[in-house]
Amino acid sequence: MGQLKSKITGSGPGIHQANPEEGPPSESGQKDMELRKTSIYNTIDMAPQLDYYANTLPHQEIKIRPSLDVLRKTFEEVEAEKAAADDAAAEDENEEPQGPPGKPPTRFGWFIAVWMRCMLNIWGVILFLRLTWITSQAGIVLGLVIIALAVSVTTTTALSISAIATNGRVKSGGTYFMISRTLGPELGASIGLIFSLANALAVALHTVGFSEVVRDLMRSYGTIMVDSLNDVRIIGVVTVTILLFITFGGMDWEAKAQIFFFIVLMASFVDYLVGTLIPPTLLKKSQGFFGYDRDIFIENLTPSWRGPDGNFFRQFAIFFPACTGILSGANISGDLKDPSTAIPKGTLMAIFCTTLSYVVIVITSGASTVRDASGNMTDLMTGNSTSGCLGPACKLGWNFTTCVQSQACSQGLANYSQVMGLISGSYYLIVAGVFAATLSSALGFLVSAPKIFQCLCKDNVYPYISFFGKGYGKNNEPLRGYILTYLIAVAIILVAQLNIIAPIISNFFLCSYCLINLSCFHASIVNSPGWRPAFKYYNKWTALYGAMASFALMFAFTWWAALVTWFVISLLFIYITYLKKPNVNWGSSIQASSYNMALSFSVSLTDVKDHVKNFRPQCLVMTGPPKQRPALVDFVGCFTKQVSLMICGNIMEPDKQTQFQDSTDQYVKWLNKRKVRSFYTQFTANTLRDGVRYLMQASGLGKLKPNTLVIGFKSNWMESSPTTYHFFIFCIDTFDANYCLCILRMMDGLDINDHADFKENQGFEPDEAIESNDHQLPEKNSANDISENSKSDQVKTVFKNAGGTKTIDVYWIADDGGLILLVPYLLTRRKCWRSCKIRVFILGDEENMMESRDAMMALLKRFRINVTDVVVMTDTERSPQPKNMNRFLETVAPYRLYDEQQEDVSVQELKKKEPWKISDKQFEAFRLKSERKVRLNEIIRRNSQNTTLVLVSLPVPHGDCPSALYIAWLDTLTCGLHCPAVLVRGNQENVLTFYCQ
Repeated sequence: MGQLKSKITGSGPGIHQANPEEGPPSESGQKDMELRKTSIYNTIDMAPQLDYYANTLPHQEIKIRPSLDVLRKTFEEVEAEKAAADDAAAEDENEEPQGPPGKPPTRFGWFIAVWMRCMLNIWGVILFLRLTWITSQAGIVLGLVIIALAVSVTTTTALSISAIATNGRVKSGGTYFMISRTLGPELGASIGLIFSLANALAVALHTVGFSEVVRDLMRSYGTIMVDSLNDVRIIGVVTVTILLFITFGGMDWEAKAQIFFFIVLMASFVDYLVGTLIPPTLLKKSQGFFGYDRDIFIENLTPSWRGPDGNFFRQFAIFFPACTGILSGANISGDLKDPSTAIPKGTLMAIFCTTLSYVVIVITSGASTVRDASGNMTDLMTGNSTSGCLGPACKLGWNFTTCVQSQACSQGLANYSQVMGLISGSYYLIVAGVFAATLSSALGFLVSAPKIFQCLCKDNVYPYISFFGKGYGKNNEPLRGYILTYLIAVAIILVAQLNIIAPIISNFFLCSYCLINLSCFHASIVNSPGWRPAFKYYNKWTALYGAMASFALMFAFTWWAALVTWFVISLLFIYITYLKKPNVNWGSSIQASSYNMALSFSVSLTDVKDHVKNFRPQCLVMTGPPKQRPALVDFVGCFTKQVSLMICGNIMEPDKQTQFQDSTDQYVKWLNKRKVRSFYTQFTANTLRDGVRYLMQASGLGKLKPNTLVIGFKSNWMESSPTTYHFFIFCIDTFDANYCLCILRMMDGLDINDHADFKENQGFEPDEAIESNDHQLPEKNSANDISENSKSDQVKTVFKNAGGTKTIDVYWIADDGGLILLVPYLLTRRKCWRSCKIRVFILGDEENMMESRDAMMALLKRFRINVTDVVVMTDTERSPQPKNMNRFLETVAPYRLYDEQQEDVSVQELKKKEPWKISDKQFEAFRLKSERKVRLNEIIRRNSQNTTLVLVSLPVPHGDCPSALYIAWLDTLTCGLHCPAVLVRGNQENVLTFYCQ
């Protein structure tokens, strides 16, 4: 029974352990806790509260609402549980006194943590050193087109991020958290690992970019420490070490450093804009800057492609990295006050501001600076004649024709990378802006990489990395992750070839964009009720465009890097899916998609008419608790796996329902661990017969409905109550429902007794080994004897062992439609049964033995079933051996009425009281049939002592056949065998055909 796990009063259920990251409850939260209201129906039936819906996040401070069982309890039961809960709470308070609450963690708003951080990471060296050169190549018009195309990809990605971030509470982990919780751990963990690595490598790249600028600045003043390469290494290691110490100071220090870098960048940008308005000096004019001019603007509108990079797409590839960095705010989602508000607002605002800055720089530089200039003061024209002069500079008094024709110009938009410094009012502010852009990006990646990796470590998706998931301080800082990222960055600075690694990093980021857009598109397209983002300004088709564009750009920029990226992701995906198999449930869109597909296909099957060629034995297996009958589960799993439906059924008594409720997941996990593709269902019924009848009628969905009932033979049937002779009842009900029937018998029984604490339904009581010597033969491969570990949860059965070169014997006594042939054929399709040979035994006489054999061989050949041999049994009508017949008589003796011994009581009255018993008249009427069963058993034991499996046609009970006699027949048919025996009966409809239509 469910129990209320807290104080049962009007104040509602109790509070569980809080996540230290969340901090103490706010004042409004405390007021809500004080103002709890109950509904008007019940004093403990609570009104709707926000806290009751917080239990989807692990370790979240939650409350548990009263269960249905609690609401149904009487007042006295509630008061008793209340007193017990009070006593337990008092003991806990005495044993574990709580210390004073710690300081709340630092949380940031959208302006500093998202908008400013994204702008710092989007702005980079491309802004200062490449954007003006791209303007010279593509011209103003195509330059703006390049910006628009690049921003369209990042904007659609930002819209997708916004939708995902507002579809529920976002914790720490940023991009990894969003993708994994949307697409599942397989893709999420794959991209999470390489995205963490990409962020770590990006620290080295931006640090090296800063180091190269410092080195060039030092060389301009004639300062050299060692040589060109080692100077970069020394400066880079020192720089990244300083950045590491800043991160050790916590997010507060890191935020202050980023604010400083942002101020420097804004100052440099303002310096540039002011410089465009200052009249240029003669020196700047000689370098190509003339201020705003109409002719220069018109000249620079059109492209002027030059060199190997002189084409539109190559210029687009060079510019696109200047638009990345939009994930910087999302990557520290755990440090945001309100991620669902901060991420959309800050990211989109950052994209708008940086795009505006790019547009301004393209237009202003293209309208004020010529493409080619010599930097030579002697090119100043003294007269008014411009004959032979080329370019818009001629009208402004400068003649750069000589350097243009000789392609020796060293200045201008097309030749000088530091045009922004030339245009600006102060060159050194632009240099400071370059420093700020590179250092802010390096610091941002140094913070985001460990935080993403920390979330990945806490999810335990990959082995051996949980060490780096530990957090320190009030902000749960991943100090170990910082050190790991630092070591990777230092290694790359000292050893790696950055020209090779840079394209891979770009592809890693593009891959992240692709999967983010795919996550949004997939979550939208599957129409899951749980997909309700508060951000409404997104569209699934724009998300699809972003995903396809990102995927295409990966191959267009660097095809070999794209192949490397997707190859690594594929390996990680295969590892997680097939080897690791993380036991997590995040409600991903993949799960929703699986449901939609299953539902759609199931509904579509209703319009498909049944055909004999598509017949599959869809089995309802009465296993009870599945792990107690592994042999029965394995037998059916062998011929249904990846072929047809299998449902394990368990019938419970009404008063045991709540006791079994929690065991459903346990049995499903056991089936999955055993690699058995089966459903599990439990049903409550007063009797086992009623439960089986209900299951046969209600189980399944549409055409995915069982057509075959599989049960285990009850070895101790003679010791059970006659009212539980379910074989006879099962046969009647099964055939009434037009089901096929299979009964499996293992000589040592089917049950594995694991001393369960619960009491089973009497219909599923454990079997005991039969004492008779003929019945209990040495069973080498019995379910109990071949257990690898008697205490293990997984027991190995004969059906899990390879069949070797043994045979499967089929005694096709009655034509039931061919099910008895289809089952062994399906078995031999499995790897462990593939080498087994099938022998078929049929009835016949000595005169026509060869004709019967040839006719059966021809039929089996037309069925396309590979049979090793067909054996004609010509001696089935002989009388059985006396000792075997006597054994049968001894078996049925306790169930006979013996008419001549009855005094003063009619046989009819006794039959009414004990309908399962056998009267003398009935025994004589079925005597010949009984002898045939005993004789058939003799033939089976003679021919099939060394086989792997025996299948025998199940006799159909007559309406006047007593149940005890029928069960004795089944016992006699299968007794004394060294291998599993299966009694099979189809529903008299064809399951095999040799026609094509």
